[in-house]
Amino acid sequence: MIYLNIGSNLPSLNGGRKNNIEKAINHLKDLKFNLIKLSSFYETPSYPDKSNPKFINLCVKLETKLKPLIFLDKIKEIETKLGRTRLKKNEPRTCDIDIIDYNGQIIDSYELITPHPKSHLRNFVIYPLKEIEPNWLHPVFNKKIDSFFLELDKNSHNEITRLGKSGILLL
Repeated sequence: MIYLNIGSNLPSLNGGRKNNIEKAINHLKDLKFNLIKLSSFYETPSYPDKSNPKFINLCVKLETKLKPLIFLDKIKEIETKLGRTRLKKNEPRTCDIDIIDYNGQIIDSYELITPHPKSHLRNFVIYPLKEIEPNWLHPVFNKKIDSFFLELDKNSHNEITRLGKSGILLL
């Protein structure tokens, strides 16, 4: 299984943050990826600069037969279609799609690192991933998602808000 975290903290021509995420999911569907499950939307402060607009994120579980780097190229194309620019690290963005886990593979190349190197530290990844895959096992640390959930500090638990399910059907 492949797990993606999709986020947005800026509106675009598609509408607000949720619209950007829903549009990204529709692009994934258009590419004929087998979307299996979507988490709820979650809102968190922007990292590392909390003065930036808040992020909305969700997690997607899917399957594809594409090789990891080809899949990454497709993901980057979707971000670009949704107005993503890459001028400065951690800047506000209309669409951010991170590959959290690619079929349990440990990949460490210039273009792609999986599992995502900081996924186990981020509430906006842990909460939605735990929702859709409560038995997920981190391929490097060999620990279940519950372990990372329990390791989050109190502030990380307090600053995340579940906003509800997406209206997108996975058919």
